[in-house]
Amino acid sequence: MLATTSFEIPPSLVEKTKGTKTRMIIAGADTEIVVESVKEAVDAGIITPVIVSNSEAFEPLAEKAGLDIGDIELIESKDEEHTAITAACLAAEGRGDALMKGHIHSDTFMKAVLDRERGLRTDRRMSHIFHMTVPGSDRVLYITDAALNVAPDHKGLVAITQNVIETAQMLGVERPKVALLSATESVTPSMPTSELMYEVAREFQGDEVQADVVGPLAFDNAISPEAAKIKKIEGPVAGNTDIIVVPNIEMGNGIYKCMVYTAHATAAGVVAGAKVPIVLTSRADPPEARLASSMLAALLGN
Repeated sequence: MLATTSFEIPPSLVEKTKGTKTRMIIAGADTEIVVESVKEAVDAGIITPVIVSNSEAFEPLAEKAGLDIGDIELIESKDEEHTAITAACLAAEGRGDALMKGHIHSDTFMKAVLDRERGLRTDRRMSHIFHMTVPGSDRVLYITDAALNVAPDHKGLVAITQNVIETAQMLGVERPKVALLSATESVTPSMPTSELMYEVAREFQGDEVQADVVGPLAFDNAISPEAAKIKKIEGPVAGNTDIIVVPNIEMGNGIYKCMVYTAHATAAGVVAGAKVPIVLTSRADPPEARLASSMLAALLGN
């Protein structure tokens, strides 16, 4: 069941990032995988890195990887908490156009990012967005939120939906087609997410909304024209969605990981809603996903 094809950096991201270079703050660069990811992005001409890390750990790794640190700004940090706070403050002060979590724990990193005293928050809710592509296809499927918001309520889902619509538009989707996911296309009292997604969809009706938003929809009805046709579900979103908004992190996590491991989808991820785009990397991410995430942040940070 596991995919055997190679991961692929989306050609559309490669094309869009030509000539784009972003000053990116890296929080924690004292492991080989982070340093190699930074080198790939530097070699691709995508980022100018600002490294917040322990120099004694970073510099030998950089030398081993062949990363020229002569022109790289390196800011010394003491420990994980200091690294996260320093990186968040630098981003809030405008010292970078984007922020990336390197080799530090996600909870430590996000605690600094979400701390209002650090100045990185805005009046908008932060939410995570995956830009999903599969090898050999130009189609992009956005999934949100599969990494940050656990069980958002009505207000939270409205904010998450608005974030992803604006992000997709910034990346060239003129009128995004948005499916608000449940396990059914019918409003069913015994399935609370179907009622919730129906109410959220109502918030995005009207001529002033530059997107088509439908909910609830099941996953097959959102991405498969055949399934939508068989079930007689009509409209621009059914079977042809650009964006999947999930009701909770469990559903989103399952969908995106299923795509990664069974179709070798490249999951480029970014957090929207802060002063700068934020890249949350995972130790299990392949190099292609890390570089694609940097590309995504570079496009959104300029």
